[in-house]
This record gives sequence, structure tokens and C-alpha cells, in this order.
Amino acid sequence: MSDVNATAGTPAPDDATVLRLIQASKAAGAAGRAGEADQLLARVAQLAPAHPVVLNELGLRMMQRGDAARARELFQRATLADAGHPDLWSNLAESLHALNLLPEGLEAIERALALEPRHLASLLQKGRLFEQSGDPRNAARSYRNALATLPAGVIPPERAGAAVEHARAVIAQDDAALAAAIEERLAAIRERHGGGQYRRVDRCIDLLTGRRTRFTPQPTFMYFPEIPAVEFFERGDFPWLDALEAATGEIRAELMSVLVSDREGLEPYVAYPQGTPLNQWKELNKSRRWSAYFLWNQAAPQPAHLARCPRTTAAVKAAPQCDVAAHGPTAFFSILEAATRIPPHTGVTNTRLTVHLPLIVPPGCGFRVGSEMREWVPGKAWVFDDTIEHEAWNLSEVPRAILIFDIWNPYLSAAERDLIRAATEVVGTYYGGSAQDTL
Repeated sequence: MSDVNATAGTPAPDDATVLRLIQASKAAGAAGRAGEADQLLARVAQLAPAHPVVLNELGLRMMQRGDAARARELFQRATLADAGHPDLWSNLAESLHALNLLPEGLEAIERALALEPRHLASLLQKGRLFEQSGDPRNAARSYRNALATLPAGVIPPERAGAAVEHARAVIAQDDAALAAAIEERLAAIRERHGGGQYRRVDRCIDLLTGRRTRFTPQPTFMYFPEIPAVEFFERGDFPWLDALEAATGEIRAELMSVLVSDREGLEPYVAYPQGTPLNQWKELNKSRRWSAYFLWNQAAPQPAHLARCPRTTAAVKAAPQCDVAAHGPTAFFSILEAATRIPPHTGVTNTRLTVHLPLIVPPGCGFRVGSEMREWVPGKAWVFDDTIEHEAWNLSEVPRAILIFDIWNPYLSAAERDLIRAATEVVGTYYGGSAQDTL
């Protein structure tokens, strides 16, 4: 903002004065004093015609009067003056939507979400644009992201109330369509397994598609009901761990070789795309403070890495790996840098369990699952349910390294594994990608 008003030749007001006049105008309008509101807005527009807040307020007035073209011009000037405010981009998107300029509107929404991934208005706008583009599935996904920004029990802002209710209705329709798609796939599998009743599978699908509500544990994708919620499993439940632990020295040697000769193969474990609502992952997203050297990454084998680590590969293959197209198995060396914490989080589904084999563990490292804390001991593996809240930390001055891979939950029968595998794969193809990012 310039120091002198170009038209009046007088010093431009400071931000506090501009905001005070804008708020006074809004208060007058809310009280029904339209004339006074217009006078105050005209006054601040004369004093600071290029101020982004003033331009934004003028744009909102134009939208109220049905002049979307003029509003668009004002909002564009506001975003040029202050490109770092998501509300300005969201308002620009609204004017572009009113003008039926959907691609330009989506671009403005993405600019808002790049600044604030949990921006409620922009997420709702994105869902509406997908609807109007004839893409109800991605509309439902955007609406789910929008509703996820609302804390449980909190009433949404009044201006967003109708849009939130509409979002819930679209999500319910999508849930019903997804349930039908899954059941179509499962029918033949049920028949192949004798056409019996699979109450736990049915409840799982009901939970997945919104027909039933779950409470705990807290997986981020699929909850399988009526199996024990175990923090750390009894080691004796997995006799194949003996062979895994016996190979610790060879596995550690392969890891050390990787760290010396193939560090470029390490990648950030948390790698969400721009605009994703992150919550606790904001600090670690795309950071090498927590890196992974994948052998399999959501079912995709990494041939060069597997070739470098034949003993590790053989040890992991000997376990009951969780095999789901585009989703599992996953196996990797996990490197947690010094003075780094992995925040409390939960995994995607309790149909699988997670195995840790500690390899390099300096003092000051720890791990918590639910209410139980443990310290890694090199060569001593454990199995846990990662849908129960867990966290890890390395308070030392050197990196910590462990082997991590997933296995089927042993409480699932062979038929239940087949059914759940199929249901998960339907979700992946239904949305045109993987069912859910894995953490």
C-alpha cells in the first residue's frame, strides 16, 4: 500500500484504520443500516482504493448485488495485492463459479488450498465444482476432506451450513454406490466360499461405506470389527519370528551397504501432495528426517532394492505378507534421524499388523502403542496393531534404523482375507487410484 493516496493526495490510512472502517461498515449492514454501511465502505475505498481488504469487501458487495463480473475484477486485484490469503482466492473462485468459469475457479481453489489445506470454504467449493463437472466420486472425496476439518460436535459457520448439509448428502449417496460396487464384487467370492454368513465382513463393509459408526480403534481407512484390539501381540503367536531374528546380522549388513552405496534410494516416508490436509504430518511431509528405503511400496516391488538386499527379501517373504493389489505388501528400512519425533498417529486398517525388527538403536529412542511404551532392542522383533495410536522418537545424536513390514492379522480367516482383499481393491479401482495413503 502506498504512503500517499493517489487521488486525494493525502496519506493512506494504516491497516488498523482500514480494518476498523470495514468492520464498522459490516456492523452497520448487519444492523440494517444499509445507507450508513455504503457510506463507510465508500469512504474507506476512497482512502485506500488498492488495499486488498477493501477490494475484497467491494467484491463481496458486488456478489450480493449479482454483479459477478465486477466482483471477479475486484477479487483478482485483491489477490494480486495479497496472494497469501486463502479467503481472497476462495472469493475469487466463487465469482468465477458464478460466471461458469469452472477451470479457472478450480485453479483459484487450488491456490487457496496450497496456502491452507484445511480451508473449509475452498474444500466445499472444490466438491461443488467436481459435481458440476459430472464427477460425483471426486466430489464426495472433496466433501469428506471438508467435513474432516470440522471438529466433532462443532456446528459449522452459519454461512457454510447449507453447503455442509449438501456435502453430507452427497457423501451418503457415494457411500451407497460404493457399497453396491463392493457387494457386486463380493457376491461371487461368497458363493465360492459356500455362501455362508460373514458377519464380521458385512459389518466391516457397513463401516467402510457409512452404514455403521465406529469408535475405536482409529484406522484411517478400513476397520474390521470384532477382532481383538491388541497393542503389542504375544511373540509366541508368530513362530516365524525366530528365523527373522536369526537373520538380523545379515539384514543389518545389507542396510549398512545401502547407507554407504545407495543413499539416493532413500526417500521421505511422508510424501503427501501439495494441498492435502496434513494435520500432524506438516513438519515431516517430504522431509528426510524420516526416510524409507522401500523393498515393496504398497504392493509395488522395487527390483533394484530387492537385488541389493537378498537376505532381507527372503526373510520378509517368509512372513505372511499382506497382499492387496495397489496396497500391500509394504516393506522398508525406516531411518529416523537424530532429534526427531514421529507424532502420534494411526494406520490404515486393522486387517493387517506391523512388524518391527530393530537394527540400529542408539540410546534415547522409544516407541509407544496405546498406553504401552517400549524400547527397541536390536535383533528383537515385535508385532503390533498400528490402528491403535502410536508414536516414535529418537532423542539421540545419531540415526535410528529398523526394518518394517506388514502382515495379515492372524484373527482373519482365509475367507475373510479374500473378501477384505477384494473389497479394498474395489475401493482402489472405484476412485481410480490406491484406496488410501499408507502411514
